Amino acid sequence: MFKPKGVIPALVTPLDKNGQLMEDALRKVIDYTIAGGVHGLFILGSSGEIYGLTPEQKRRVVEVTVDHTAGRVPVYCGASEITTRDCIQTAQMVEEIGGVSALSVLTPYFMSPTQTELADHFKAIAKSTKLPIILYGNEARTQVKIDVKTCEELSKVDNIIGIKDSSGDMTKTAEYLRVTPRESFSVLLGRDTLIYAGLCHGATGAIASTGNIAPKLVADIYNTFVAGDYQKSLELQFKLAPLRLAVDKATFPVVLKEGLRMVGIDVGYAFGPAAEMNPESRKLLENVLKDLELYQIY
Repeated sequence: MFKPKGVIPALVTPLDKNGQLMEDALRKVIDYTIAGGVHGLFILGSSGEIYGLTPEQKRRVVEVTVDHTAGRVPVYCGASEITTRDCIQTAQMVEEIGGVSALSVLTPYFMSPTQTELADHFKAIAKSTKLPIILYGNEARTQVKIDVKTCEELSKVDNIIGIKDSSGDMTKTAEYLRVTPRESFSVLLGRDTLIYAGLCHGATGAIASTGNIAPKLVADIYNTFVAGDYQKSLELQFKLAPLRLAVDKATFPVVLKEGLRMVGIDVGYAFGPAAEMNPESRKLLENVLKDLELYQIY
């Protein structure tokens, strides 16, 4: 079974002012991140504004990404709708297109399922597709937790192969690692400030939104760790921290899109009501990128 590992940026979806997909900009982001040494690409996640895309746009994002990536790195795709039915529809659409290595399925949002209902939700989606499934917990945004016992139960499903943990709770991350089979189940960090800590505990990598802007820096946290240079990996983690903290200075994912503009790739706008950064926050981001020697004047 496929085993997710490394640094996988959660790509933004480039959109013009009218909310239309900017396909050429998506290709530029793909090339930029792959050139930075990332180990995979993740599309149709929260960074990719899956919640605002039409079914036709979702399909086109998958088609463009698979075609342009052309096997250079694995492609991961979100199937993160609110209902089980709609997640299954997205999963089957992705499988039909082909070229995607695994699906990521976020917990439902706007509703609060019990852990039994949540487990049944994930099992139904896994049963509906031949693609491997990565569970995705982001309780700060969805208000729905994946309990450790639920993760342990789901890790026994043949094509559920991992979890992305964005809780920010390293005790929970460590428990996911303790109770799931290391040889067949991957735990991936979803908090960019905790990549090093996760690797120390046995995580296999991270799905990292800052990988859009600073792909080489984020990838090298992983690369130096697996090479045994733990001190360098920690130094790079500290170096990344100001960028990740800057991401919270505007409505998500506005900072990611503004950061890509600042490194030379215009990816347009976020869906309203998200608005552009205020001047103070934009200046902070600019200074962070200058410190990282990523800022481009164009």
